Amino acid sequence: MSLERPSTAVTGASGAGADAAVAADLLGDRTRARARTHLARTAGLAAALGVLVACALLSIAVGAKAIPVATVWDALWSYDGSYDHSVVRELRLPRTVLGIFVGAALGLAGALMQALTRNPLAEPGILGVNSGAAAAVVVAIFVFGLATPAQYLWFSFIGAGLTALLVYSLGSRGRTGATPVRLALAGTAVAAVLQGFVHSIILLDDFVFDRIRFWQVGSLVGRDLDIFVQVWPFLMAGVVIALLLGPALNTIALGEDLAAALGARINRTRAVTALAIILLCGAATAAAGPIWFVGLIVPHIARTLTGPDQRWLLPYSAVLAAILLTGADTLGRIVLPNGELEVGIITALVGAPVFIALVRRKKMARI
Repeated sequence: MSLERPSTAVTGASGAGADAAVAADLLGDRTRARARTHLARTAGLAAALGVLVACALLSIAVGAKAIPVATVWDALWSYDGSYDHSVVRELRLPRTVLGIFVGAALGLAGALMQALTRNPLAEPGILGVNSGAAAAVVVAIFVFGLATPAQYLWFSFIGAGLTALLVYSLGSRGRTGATPVRLALAGTAVAAVLQGFVHSIILLDDFVFDRIRFWQVGSLVGRDLDIFVQVWPFLMAGVVIALLLGPALNTIALGEDLAAALGARINRTRAVTALAIILLCGAATAAAGPIWFVGLIVPHIARTLTGPDQRWLLPYSAVLAAILLTGADTLGRIVLPNGELEVGIITALVGAPVFIALVRRKKMARI
């Protein structure tokens, strides 16, 4: 008997050592897998930024008069006052810069809405937020005679916030609560009413019509650097707040009870997220008008690349939305032989089929 006990002890010790080795191997595999995922996402984001730079250069080069990329580069860094350089610096560069920031703002706003409401159909246009901001801007122009984004920007913020509250209130009524389809229907109905209100004012007042006839459909035409200067602090504030919300939104995605147990401040996160959405939608709408579907399409594309991790989903959404909007704006300049389509029309033509496909899903994926 005394001879068997050492053998048993040795066997137990070797078994424990084997378990520890297996655990260490599993931990090492997980660490390496996370490192590979992190590297792949970083590389993907860098590639997307490269595509965005290429789209920006193409946006500056393409128009009624094609300008070689070499000339574009010279105009950006060695301005000589020539006609081509003036076109680049005074017309196309401001339009492209504004398109990048407005696109990023709409993409981030859509991603934040979908994360906060757990609604795959959430988007500033579909939920009526952009229409609310646009209606408030029209009131500012019609009633108070305001003429610049710096003057009616605060109306845009107020309109976006009030409309978001109204849509959520309408969509959450009833026993089923705020389901994705109910919110989408409420947002679409409110947006239709607001659009009717805007059109009635446009028909009654020539001054308002002249001010917003292109702005109303979502446009970057005729935007100069003054408009960008007026809205960029709010756009940048919204972008920074949105990107910092990734970890908190990841925690909330675990469920309210578990998030509270982990120490998450749920109400504060919701309030800050709502503030970011209002800043992004209000500033983007004041600068370029109500543009639909960018915030719907892009987060779904980004989610296929990054998964549900908001720390990566948000920056991907910003970059991909900027690519989409600058690309749509460039396409709108060349699709017609003697004119151009506004960027809001292009995004609607692309986004409407995506929206219909999402609604027709028998079982929409839970975000």
